[in-house]
Amino acid sequence: MITLGNVLVATDFGDASETALNYGRSLARTFGARLHVLHVTQNALAFTGPESIGVDVVAVQASLDDTAMHNLHSITGDDDLRELQASLVVRSGTSPAAEIIRYANDANIDVIVIGTHGRGTMAHLFMGSVAERVVRAAPCPVLTVRHPEHEFVLPDALVVTRRDDS
Repeated sequence: MITLGNVLVATDFGDASETALNYGRSLARTFGARLHVLHVTQNALAFTGPESIGVDVVAVQASLDDTAMHNLHSITGDDDLRELQASLVVRSGTSPAAEIIRYANDANIDVIVIGTHGRGTMAHLFMGSVAERVVRAAPCPVLTVRHPEHEFVLPDALVVTRRDDS
């Protein structure tokens, strides 16, 4: 029997992440699990150099994190917060995959849902894949989803139930 207590959706606010959030919500509702929605911001210190002298890096990081939290609130609804006890989390780091994995360990996550962009070979070679890195090192199962490929999660209003009148 599969039991899920904590479902993590990692988001970059793109279309694939929106699809991942739909899957995560559905899994959390189905299993009575808590939903965690995580965004990793780039660590502002990674951009520091001689040209950044006089820049308040702490303020820049705070601004990045505040914007990310605002975006998390905009993609989740009151139902997520109330019914799924959703946790909205912003972490900063130089490696999104490492931060996702760290959070999964810290919060005892049972499954991670993450969108993948399905880039071509050349783009993948140059940029790599956060989803791929998460799959390789995660402490739990990882469900990767693409947008708009074979979606089987339907909004509740569209689910048709069969009724036998015979």
